[in-house]
Amino acid sequence: MYRANILCCAGTGCTANRSQEVFEKFTEALQEYGLEAEVNVIKTGCFGLCQKGPIVAVYPDKVFYAHVKPEDASRIVAEHLYKGRPVTDLQLSEEDLATKETIYDIDKIKFYEKQQRIVLRNCGKINPEDIQEYIAIGGYEALGKALTQMTPQQVIDVVKASGLRGRGGAGFPTGMKWQFEANQPGDEKYVICNADEGDPGAFMDRSILEGDPHAIIEGMTIMAYAVGAHLGYIYIRAEYPIAVGRLNIAIAQARELGLLGKDIFGSGFDFDIELRLGAGAFVCGEETALIASIEGKRGMPNPKPPFPAVAGVWGKPTSINNVETLANVAQIIDKGADWYASIGTEKSKGTKVFALGGKINNTGLVEVPMGTTLREIIYEIGGGCPNNKAFKAVQTGGPSGGCLTEKELDTPIDYETLTAAGSMMGSGGMIVLDEDNCMVDVAKFYMEFIADESCGKCTPCRVGTKRLLEMLTQITEGKGSLELLDELETLCHEIKDTALCGLGQTAPNPILSTLSHFREEYITHVVDKKCPAKVCKQLLDYTIDRDLCKMCSLCARSCPAGAITGVAGKEPYEIHPTLCIKCGNCANTCRFGAIKIG
Repeated sequence: MYRANILCCAGTGCTANRSQEVFEKFTEALQEYGLEAEVNVIKTGCFGLCQKGPIVAVYPDKVFYAHVKPEDASRIVAEHLYKGRPVTDLQLSEEDLATKETIYDIDKIKFYEKQQRIVLRNCGKINPEDIQEYIAIGGYEALGKALTQMTPQQVIDVVKASGLRGRGGAGFPTGMKWQFEANQPGDEKYVICNADEGDPGAFMDRSILEGDPHAIIEGMTIMAYAVGAHLGYIYIRAEYPIAVGRLNIAIAQARELGLLGKDIFGSGFDFDIELRLGAGAFVCGEETALIASIEGKRGMPNPKPPFPAVAGVWGKPTSINNVETLANVAQIIDKGADWYASIGTEKSKGTKVFALGGKINNTGLVEVPMGTTLREIIYEIGGGCPNNKAFKAVQTGGPSGGCLTEKELDTPIDYETLTAAGSMMGSGGMIVLDEDNCMVDVAKFYMEFIADESCGKCTPCRVGTKRLLEMLTQITEGKGSLELLDELETLCHEIKDTALCGLGQTAPNPILSTLSHFREEYITHVVDKKCPAKVCKQLLDYTIDRDLCKMCSLCARSCPAGAITGVAGKEPYEIHPTLCIKCGNCANTCRFGAIKIG
């Protein structure tokens, strides 16, 4: 029994920031001070506060250290674990605005105070590579309960009553989806976990798999029992190596303990899981395209019906749920439908995990009850925009979603209200934009992604998205017109009405959303040939304020086009518009604010 545990975040974000070295340095320091028999150091999943990483937590003291460098490990061991004095300058803290006192208690820090961690309950608290730690906190008890005390229909009825809806984007009732497959005749059925998370800025599913892989295995096995399947696939993109590695470890451990394979819990139920690695195609997040990829075909969607519950992988009935959906299942079986249904709103039950990013102080993973407002997430959990910049919009739902403005900040988050506001829940990406963002450029960014990721099967998406991108490019280069704006909007609606799959049908959403909320920005681009946010380079003019110019020649020396002339120490410099390529080097180099951008 250890008197203390050091938990080092080993999620992708912290790993990229040298958390593996931090872990190794802690191991060395504990040996140096002779504490290796008293203090345990383990790797965990994501704590959620990615902006503060690498994060190290010391239990049972509940002390969190932020921005830990490898060289800090020895000091933490010496001061905190050897002498009993936490290292306050590394502790995660914030100032209480009322008392002006520094808060070190992690439960009182606003980032966690507003959250309710159901899906993320184990992330950052257990070693994801040790099945015994998962079992020690109640893991696989729900599976045992389902297999030994419940019929498959009873499992489905509990999930139905809980109100759990698919967290992959569409929000389809999970229990109803399972019922469709269970009602199909035949013994050969399948279940699939969709871990092909491809939205820009989204990392919810990846973090769940990295921090709590057994929750997905348990949820999948319960789903398989409910629908009558004996083999499941986890479809995960190969560019998630940490998640893939931990899934492989977890599956092997579950097989070794008889929690996967033949006669699980002596119930006579057989089930096993195989991994299928995707090549990173965004379209494979769509169910029929994902199924085609599993079968070894090119990942392209097919018209529906038939739906996968009737004819899915290998033409057999198949249920597909994403990672976050499955992470809820075991807890619903364990704690009951009423417990889960008591959380959230009337039509959207439970919690939702969001990947909060963009122009926000606290970048990271947040899990909040459905019905929490955008304002609470952005300001109370996220800490608002950095450098006191003004909030401009938030993009929810990724490339398939839309932007919401200051007017919608008090919107309670659930499937219906976000759709009514002109956006969507999506898988859970939430990108915050501030006053420095150009909304035309934002729409162009998403359209570049969508056009590049189109599978090419249907003409509206294959050709239409490229035409939309061309139009947006013309607008950002000062070649647009009011007539072009009309054509842009018309084409958006035509693509929505005619594209084959949901990805193509929602592709125009970022454009339609920004046109709806920020049409004046588009008009300024096409009429005045100006970018109000000063982002679109071709619409910018660079000039030098002669009164502020110190004649130092730094701007001229940094100009790759030779567009800046003057005499060092004698004559102020000037920029020749016909030669200027608008690269911005001069503005970045000038130390005196003499370069004016308009």
